[in-house]
Amino acid sequence: MPDDSRPPDNARPPDPRTPPPPRQDGRGWRVSPAPDGRGGDPEKPKPPMIGMSWRRFLTILAALFALNYLAVAVFAPPPERVRIPYSPTFLGQVREGNVKEISSTGDTIKGDFRRKTKLGGKQAEHFDTQVPSFADDRQLSNLLQRHGVTVNAKPPNERSLLETLLFSFGPTILLVVLFVWLMRRAAGGAGGGGMLGQFGRSRAKRVEGETQTVTFDDVAGIDEAEEELVEVVDFLRNPERYLGLGARIPRGVLLMGPPGTGKTLLARAVAGEAGVPFFSSSASEFIEAIVGVGASRVRDLFNQAKEAAPAIVFVDELDAIGRARGGTQALGGGHDEREQTLNQILTEMDGFEPTDGVIVLAATNRPEILDPALLRPGRFDRRVVVQPPDAPGRRKILEVHTRSVPLADDVDLDQLAQSTPGMVGADLANLVNEAALTAARRGHKRVQREDLTDALERIMLGAERRIVLTEEDRRRIAYHEAGHAVVGMLTPGADPVRKVSIIPRGQALGVTLSTPEDDPVNYTEEELRAKIRVSAGGRAAEELVFGELTTGAESDIQQVTRIARSMVARWGMSEQIGFVNIGAPDGVSPLLPGVEPASEATQELVDREVRRIVETEHDVVRSLLGEERYRLDSLAQALLERETLDEGDAYRIAGVERRPGAASAAPAP
Repeated sequence: MPDDSRPPDNARPPDPRTPPPPRQDGRGWRVSPAPDGRGGDPEKPKPPMIGMSWRRFLTILAALFALNYLAVAVFAPPPERVRIPYSPTFLGQVREGNVKEISSTGDTIKGDFRRKTKLGGKQAEHFDTQVPSFADDRQLSNLLQRHGVTVNAKPPNERSLLETLLFSFGPTILLVVLFVWLMRRAAGGAGGGGMLGQFGRSRAKRVEGETQTVTFDDVAGIDEAEEELVEVVDFLRNPERYLGLGARIPRGVLLMGPPGTGKTLLARAVAGEAGVPFFSSSASEFIEAIVGVGASRVRDLFNQAKEAAPAIVFVDELDAIGRARGGTQALGGGHDEREQTLNQILTEMDGFEPTDGVIVLAATNRPEILDPALLRPGRFDRRVVVQPPDAPGRRKILEVHTRSVPLADDVDLDQLAQSTPGMVGADLANLVNEAALTAARRGHKRVQREDLTDALERIMLGAERRIVLTEEDRRRIAYHEAGHAVVGMLTPGADPVRKVSIIPRGQALGVTLSTPEDDPVNYTEEELRAKIRVSAGGRAAEELVFGELTTGAESDIQQVTRIARSMVARWGMSEQIGFVNIGAPDGVSPLLPGVEPASEATQELVDREVRRIVETEHDVVRSLLGEERYRLDSLAQALLERETLDEGDAYRIAGVERRPGAASAAPAP
């Protein structure tokens, strides 16, 4: 287990010419909090609120309702009535001539006395009573007429117009006044602009330099990209050094690379090293249904950055608003809001002065679809490619992510880095976290090698599924996976077989895992044909043993077709097509301008060449498995007995000597 007290291997000594940026202690990884709380960002001060808190809002609302109730009580107090019995009190008061008028609603009678009468220990002027259902209405009517009682068709003391308004519209009017006041106050706090002033404010998150805890010490495996940004950091720290020589720092730096390679982390590290405010936002936050809101937010964001200069503005997923404008028009109309937002970004970046001290960092996964106006000099005039790390880079990334994770003595990070080709920083962080979760479930005090291995299998192959398979299905799956493995072991240029399993994982019923010895940067035609052969090994084994076809080779067929079509249409590996690119690059629509579709004759020729390559390699695989049938039977029988075979056992049972290989994995059914 590494000693947490010493600095990491990738930490570079401070430059004596420049003051060191504010740093946290080196006890743990500072990219995200460790399980014990180390590495977490300090508590950030809350930004001032333009509006008001919910507690204050509810207090004002309650006060308004209380005011309305008080106004009703003062200007229209309800008459206080005394409940009296129908007999003998009510009838007695009528016979005595003390009832002035009454009104009736159903069986309820409300009325007024001619003079105050003492009832229940207090003087009463108003009363109500309930007429029993068995009372004689005719006798009661005659009694009321004889004693001159006024019988009204509406209740006595009916409310006046003022009372009705206070009761009916008072609360509504007060609420409307409250919300108008709140909206005016919010608009005023937003710097004017009417009620929509707040709507057009930038939603970028601001992180102050002294609270930004991520530095270059927390970035590993992408040294080339990191070196490109050191100059940006030095300019933000010491602008006089460059301005004195007439130099101008790039206004915009575009970080390009696949997802998960660490572009956002690298931008945060630049801000942490420079110790300047960091405004972080996503490009999609600028887009709204109302045209012009996005441009307003861009203006507000750059105004805030200029006021806080020197500062860094980071825009993630720039392609959300930076797509080439000609492409959308060609497809039947443009997007006015997106284009206005893009135009505003271009205008703001053109308005930068060398002394402004504001640098725009942007990240994208698809630089090929960006508008050319963004990439010209004077805007994003420096482009940094963030590539997936190689094996030494993955080793450094694993060191960063395991700083606060206790590791057992049997954990070999070099071997783990070698076993994870193609993984980027986000994948490795997820791997370490899955291993820690697995160790916690198993009650381990430290993360062991077994935990990391199981976590890697879960990520690469999928979680195990508990489904009931018939014996015939198990046998067919065993031969399918054995076919992949035997072809991979015997084909020159194929990747070494690391594991073979007939345990269902994810969407697959079985898995044959093959990974290269080293990170490939280029493929030969022979290596690509080897991939096709390994992928076709499962279907060929089923044909040889069972004499019939199943649906289990669906993913194999997809991979074989993709590789063969790329060989023909993109990489010029067909004599019939030649040194010509057919079709659009990955992720680009063939309908976009500049992507010319191939003719029908050419497409037919591409299809024939793809079929020829696939059928040729499929015949080679069938012939190979027919000659090596005994190896296929031995490996399939071992899989039926043990379900999973590691690399050493698989090669030993198949009777094949272990040899070096080079790249990719055989698909599973």
